[in-house]
Amino acid sequence: MQDFINISLEIFYALMGFLMLVIAFKSFTTIDSSKKYGTALFWILISIPFIFGSKVQANIIGAILVLCSLLTLSKQVVFARYEEASEEFGQKHANKLKNKIFIPSLVLAFASVVVAMALANFANSSQFAIGVGSAVALISAFMISKAKTSTTIEDGARLLQQMGPASMLPQLLVALGALFTQAGVGEVISNMISGVVPADNRLFGVIAYVLGMVIFTMIMGNSFAAFSVITAGIGIPFVLAQGGNPAIVGALALTAGYCGTLLTPMAANFNIVPAALLETKSDYVVIKYQAPVALILIVVHIVAMYFLAF
Repeated sequence: MQDFINISLEIFYALMGFLMLVIAFKSFTTIDSSKKYGTALFWILISIPFIFGSKVQANIIGAILVLCSLLTLSKQVVFARYEEASEEFGQKHANKLKNKIFIPSLVLAFASVVVAMALANFANSSQFAIGVGSAVALISAFMISKAKTSTTIEDGARLLQQMGPASMLPQLLVALGALFTQAGVGEVISNMISGVVPADNRLFGVIAYVLGMVIFTMIMGNSFAAFSVITAGIGIPFVLAQGGNPAIVGALALTAGYCGTLLTPMAANFNIVPAALLETKSDYVVIKYQAPVALILIVVHIVAMYFLAF
């Protein structure tokens, strides 16, 4: 079963890579300016790790990411042209499908959870579950909408390109978090905090831990990337060393980091990509409406950790 999961994951990733090649082709054939070369090259480069995976050496993957970043920085990556349905066509099918349009989303969530629970003892089961859930949801979408395969590929490519280079950010930030941990950033932070926070004061330790998770998550864009660094630098010496329950402290610290996720554009997949997909006037409109909730939850986390963890 483990071999089947691993092979299936390779196929899932390869299909994502081929979708990026579709974007590269569309970019080269529909963009009129010289930026079609940079845009097509970006998507060709980013497809290589997905298609060939572990067959590509790590230093080559790093070089590809650097080149992709340079293309983005120099504003050579733009949006291709796609055939979009008219407003009348969309309204007609919306009236026909009604609430059935939400079925694929529910199928995706349900199938993913079921597969993940059934294969919990196998490595990479969660990623495999998402892939299976996506496949089942796609089949259900075909059955409901009667759409053509070409329409699915076209719209899938359009949505992925609409997210653009921001779709790379979550993976890069997780890698950056691992790099920071290996570099001993947590120890540096611990030394800095020790000069400000009394080592035997639980309240100040909890406040420093929660705010550290929030701020570092805002910098990293990912709570998981911040967790190892801040826990090593603040959580262990200033909270757990005071007798805090590791399970409660760890759970609340991670969700405290999510408060930072609500406040940062670095969490592109949560805050910037939705704004791009909805084509809002401001890139930060999602953060604007999330900020009051995040600030309240930060205080809630401090109170909860102080009273529940000890």
